[in-house]
Amino acid sequence: MLRRNLARAPASPFAGPAPRYFHSTHPRRYAVPVPRAVPLSRLTDSFLDGTSSVYLEELQRAWEADPTSVDESWDNFFRNFVGQAATSPGLSGQTIQESMRLLLLVRAYQVSGHLKAKIDPLALEERPVPDVLDPAFYGFSEADLDREFFLGVWRMAGFLSENRPVQTLRSVLERLEQAYSGTIGYEYMHIADREKCNWLRDRIETVNPREYSYDRRQVMLDRLIWSTQFENFLAQKWTTAKRFGLEGAETLIPGMKEMFDRAADLGVESIVIGMPHRGRLNVLGNVVRKPLRQIFSEFSGGTKPVNEGEGLYTGTGDVKYHLGTSYDRPTRGGKHIHLSLVANPSHLEAVDPVVAGKTRAKQYYSNDLDRTKNLGILLHGDGSFSGQGVVYETLHLSALPNYTTGGTIHIVVNNQVAFTTDPRVGRSSQYCTDVAKALDAPIFHVNGDDLEAVVHVCELAAEWRQTFHADVVVDIVCYRRFGHNEIDEPSFTQPKMYKIIRNHPSSLEIYQNKLLESGKISKEDIDKMQKKVSTILNEEFKNSKDYVPNKRDWLSAYWTGFKSPEQISRIRNTGVKPEILKRVGEAMTTLPENFKPHRAVKKIFEQRHQMIETGEGIDWAVGEALAFATLIIEGNHVRLSGQDVERGTFSHRHAVIHDQETGVQYCPLDNLVINQDEELFTVSNSSLSEFAVLGFELGYSMENPNSLVLWEAQFGDFSNGAQVIFDQFLSSGEAKWLRQTGLVVCLPHGYDGQGPEHSSARMERFLQMSDDNPYVIPEMDPTLRKQIQQCNWQVVNVTTPANYFHVLRRQIHRDFRKPLIVMSPKNLLRHKECKSNLSEFDDLAGHPGFDKQGTRFKRLIKDQNNHKDLEEGINRLVLCSGKVYYELDEERRKTERNDVAICRVEQLCPFPYDLIQRELKRYPNAEIVWCQEEPMNMGAYSYINPRLLTAMRALGRGTIEDIKYVGRAPSAATATGFYSVHVQEQTELVQKALQRDTIKGPF
Repeated sequence: MLRRNLARAPASPFAGPAPRYFHSTHPRRYAVPVPRAVPLSRLTDSFLDGTSSVYLEELQRAWEADPTSVDESWDNFFRNFVGQAATSPGLSGQTIQESMRLLLLVRAYQVSGHLKAKIDPLALEERPVPDVLDPAFYGFSEADLDREFFLGVWRMAGFLSENRPVQTLRSVLERLEQAYSGTIGYEYMHIADREKCNWLRDRIETVNPREYSYDRRQVMLDRLIWSTQFENFLAQKWTTAKRFGLEGAETLIPGMKEMFDRAADLGVESIVIGMPHRGRLNVLGNVVRKPLRQIFSEFSGGTKPVNEGEGLYTGTGDVKYHLGTSYDRPTRGGKHIHLSLVANPSHLEAVDPVVAGKTRAKQYYSNDLDRTKNLGILLHGDGSFSGQGVVYETLHLSALPNYTTGGTIHIVVNNQVAFTTDPRVGRSSQYCTDVAKALDAPIFHVNGDDLEAVVHVCELAAEWRQTFHADVVVDIVCYRRFGHNEIDEPSFTQPKMYKIIRNHPSSLEIYQNKLLESGKISKEDIDKMQKKVSTILNEEFKNSKDYVPNKRDWLSAYWTGFKSPEQISRIRNTGVKPEILKRVGEAMTTLPENFKPHRAVKKIFEQRHQMIETGEGIDWAVGEALAFATLIIEGNHVRLSGQDVERGTFSHRHAVIHDQETGVQYCPLDNLVINQDEELFTVSNSSLSEFAVLGFELGYSMENPNSLVLWEAQFGDFSNGAQVIFDQFLSSGEAKWLRQTGLVVCLPHGYDGQGPEHSSARMERFLQMSDDNPYVIPEMDPTLRKQIQQCNWQVVNVTTPANYFHVLRRQIHRDFRKPLIVMSPKNLLRHKECKSNLSEFDDLAGHPGFDKQGTRFKRLIKDQNNHKDLEEGINRLVLCSGKVYYELDEERRKTERNDVAICRVEQLCPFPYDLIQRELKRYPNAEIVWCQEEPMNMGAYSYINPRLLTAMRALGRGTIEDIKYVGRAPSAATATGFYSVHVQEQTELVQKALQRDTIKGPF
């Protein structure tokens, strides 16, 4: 048989096992397919797009009839062939068709050569090799191996560009096998950009295989020894501890280090890393250079500081393989590079958008306009890269103008199994990396046992990213020597795989043997390196016993001086000088002279201008814009993103307006001062994603505290698409990882008959995740109060534009940062009563209707009927939050219930005990009612009830039965879908809150 004969032939182009590039089972030549008609439009395709031999024959006939009817590249090919055949006797018997079919074989290797590459270190399965990689498929036989063929001269990269128009079939096959079917499988022909494909061909199809100098090999070996010995050392000292070690993928560490060195040579100064738990400790110790004694100390349980004191807040902590760190690391080229590894939860891939956002923020603050100094690197598992939707959501942000980071490098640590799940049942695609093809990202599959191949693709990935500012994927195909973690038994579910693994040498053994066989390094040199590493590890272990953690620092120098939850932060005013309000109000309501907005938008801006002029009737959108504008002119960066935020879901914001004739966009808040930096204020419609976009903004907000970063949901209900970010990062990140953020989340909320999916922002979930104790009243003295600092986040349901203005400014005008969840309004955006006067925004004290808080955010707004400090005639105190207040107030006026007081709890969490008690004292004889629009099992009721009781008990004011509930009955759905039912329910609850009879309790 042909294949057998070729395998025996001494002149075979490949040594070792029988080459598999002939896949015919019988010694036969493939019959030329019957020609079929080809559309004339395709005859103008270039060589790069030619794929079918039928097409080639049609192309030749068309050229013979009319040379101008084909693409110039083919015209050159045919002309050159005719000229070459006339001068080269070896080509005399060759037809144009044979040459063209050989070109198809070259292309087939470029497209599908990765399917033949030896990328699995365990060789678990022999992958079927496509027919298109078999020379017999194109009519070639063994007799053709040493024949010369005309390949032509092409304006493209790779070995076709070498101006060697005549080559033997054997030399062509050797080059193709070397380039595409070794221990690296390249996928790049899905990329539509010819320049990018040529750039890769130049680097893939080089004449000489990878050659590293003695010094480079020594560095690589040293790094591999560190990676391997680190895991072995942990395994010896803590045999039963879960550490999610890197055994089976140790080449990742030298690969990452070489990638970072190459990136630094190409101008990268800072790298943000996100990764799962597998190999994290090794990356922390060997790549990011977290002190080994600290890692060993954490294994022994020594994470809390020994000397408790001011500023040593330690939070609740997290397991060691979730923690992050940052470090300035020297590179092989003599530069320094700043590395930060972002802390993350066990929720795989959830950290991806956080890293992207933090990287983008670093680029903004370092004025990295071409995005070459700051780089994001994400490590993935094979199961999660193909299985988690947030991977695609994050990839999808990569080229969006306000989210791009100039390309992320993705490294997949491909264990070939996800916990206990085999790939065949874990994904539908051939590779776990196929999702990245949607981005036109090149994908480099590499055998994790071949250290030099891993290093090569890691360096190539860094070069690609710095050249094209686009994503790239390195897929390190490896294995887990000890299963999912060290106390797992993987043979339960993968017996065949682990039978092979038990007898499989480590990558260090493989590389050491390779170097010893080559004579490039001696056994003594290797032993010396091993001993050095072992000595350092033992010394660090010894020192770990006395290790004392330093005072916990914040993320970067930007955070210097910010207070921890243990340190008192004084309360500041947030009002702004009246003349500044007028000035920025004028700027943000004035449009350029020649700008032609939509007539309705023009009217809106005229009305806004009037509001600023008169100082009256300021609505929600203007209140928000004033908050943004005043922060901007104070030098703060403001960034708002989310679905449709430029106009606003409810057509209220109009932060970006469009010229109706030219389509040109204008952003008033970009034009507050002369030569304003265009990114100082950023408002951007996002992709239709919650998880990735909220994660991105969270990462962005963590970089620098002097920025107001907001994410707004299209409707509050949709925020649950990002629940992982709320649960794992936003609500608990400071407690687990000591990382503050002042991110603002705006969730449109309110019951106005729009049905179950457009009514509730699920306020109850955010309140239920709040960590303030419902049975203990904290210190409430304004000079000693740390209530907000010591809770995990703030939840507000604001009812006036001025209060919204102050709560946004409060986020910046304090020396700590805390997330803010805003139940933002819908129908209040245009409600005739939901207005503020400009005087309520300024810094002058004593305005009508203000509490003693002065010009600050009002955590509670007292009844607006000018009640005295003691009102014994009031027989009902209705406490509420949000837009239901306006409906209650209207009903009170209609029914003339002047014996009812209505107070708005604007800040639900942390609970304003002091102000609630002030109102309880003001109305000593009042029946106490909590009124809400939401069903009883939703909204604020479950949160308010115990805290209100605690406030009442401290005043001797009654029991739990004295808190009356008015609202909807418990419900599975958030709201009814029938508008008539909604109106009936809303009317009933408003009337019940103001009925003359005593309200019966819910018990």
